[in-house]
Amino acid sequence: MGRALTAPSSISADRTTTSSSPAGSSLVLEASVARQAAGVAVDPATFAANLKGPFRLAAFLGERMVTDGGGSIINVSSTGSIRPTATIAPTMRAAVCRRLGPPETVGVEDVAVPPPGPGEVLVRVHAAAVNLPDVLVIAGRYQVAVPVPFSPGSEFAGVVAALGPGVTRTAAGDRVCGLAMSGAFAEYIAVPEAALTPVPPAVDLTTAAATWVCHLTAYHALRSVAQVESGDWLVVLGAAGGVGLAAVQLGRHLGARVVAAASGPAKLAVCREQGAEQLIDYEREPLRDAIRAATSGGADVVIDPVGGKWSEAALRATRWGGRFVTVGYASGEIPAIPLNLVLLKGVVVKGFEIRTFAEHAPADARRDRAELAELLAGGRVRPHIGARYPLEDVSGALRHVADRRAIGKIVVEMAVEMPAESPP
Repeated sequence: MGRALTAPSSISADRTTTSSSPAGSSLVLEASVARQAAGVAVDPATFAANLKGPFRLAAFLGERMVTDGGGSIINVSSTGSIRPTATIAPTMRAAVCRRLGPPETVGVEDVAVPPPGPGEVLVRVHAAAVNLPDVLVIAGRYQVAVPVPFSPGSEFAGVVAALGPGVTRTAAGDRVCGLAMSGAFAEYIAVPEAALTPVPPAVDLTTAAATWVCHLTAYHALRSVAQVESGDWLVVLGAAGGVGLAAVQLGRHLGARVVAAASGPAKLAVCREQGAEQLIDYEREPLRDAIRAATSGGADVVIDPVGGKWSEAALRATRWGGRFVTVGYASGEIPAIPLNLVLLKGVVVKGFEIRTFAEHAPADARRDRAELAELLAGGRVRPHIGARYPLEDVSGALRHVADRRAIGKIVVEMAVEMPAESPP
């Protein structure tokens, strides 16, 4: 669930210790050994005496974060070393949804930077991806409601800026990507440490931001749910969308013969580039007949993130004993499938929902995630980024997805200056 938005203020929390005196400041330092500040050894008492303004102890454990009223951050490690890090201003730019409705209801405002709570990490966001659930959440049509006002966005990547108490595996400066129910369309986001995944050195942050939701959905659906095997005829509906294009790419990696079904030559051309063997424009040709012709008799597996009228047509084009996996309803219509088709064709119909998959199939979830991470780190899979938007035009990015014009992933990039990245 997203953090409630608050008025702009300096970073602080209930656990904050405030003092402008050397005695109060020394609570932050604690250790009596010499430290280093900017490479110069100093006595802790000398350092404490020179602290200016109301310093606040905002996080402590391993890396201790001290921030003054102006937002300047100093990390004090458990070994006693002191090193300056990036400055965190008290406010940030963030997308804000104050009433449910279409993408145009989302604006961009100045809000307070959220302090990391216990077990949380504050991430300076580099880029965030736009997914269909983001559009449904702001419209009040998603399975899980988020109370207004909130900052939308669920998938992001960036650099760790600060740590809350109890964080043990993450350090300031780490490159990470993560998932949240909301809050990603902002310059900073505070999330539980468990929600973050390290970004491999060879992967840039925008790519990392655009990978996990759709590629993990597609990989779980193919690997664990449909159990795709080498040589299977795999039909992907909505093949040019985020999940669809990921399924085309990953299905080919798993050895399937991929049939991409999408609307229009521009979308199908990208599907071909990503490994589709056969192409179907389902706006121009009967889908059932086209699948049967392309697969010499019928599909072994159908991955359906679209729903609507295409679902039944694709189900009718499966072989006996085929596997049909429903993963979403981008068309806006939940199909009603005649069960006699399932009976007559012996089709196995399964559903996949990413929020609860790890809870119900933890071993499969761990294996799939590890395999996908290896593919990403090795450069064998990459999301296709169809369009990039600045944060100030986040409503345009949401509209792009809502109108089903997206090819691959749509990303929102922040204006916050980030550390220089090495090219992948």
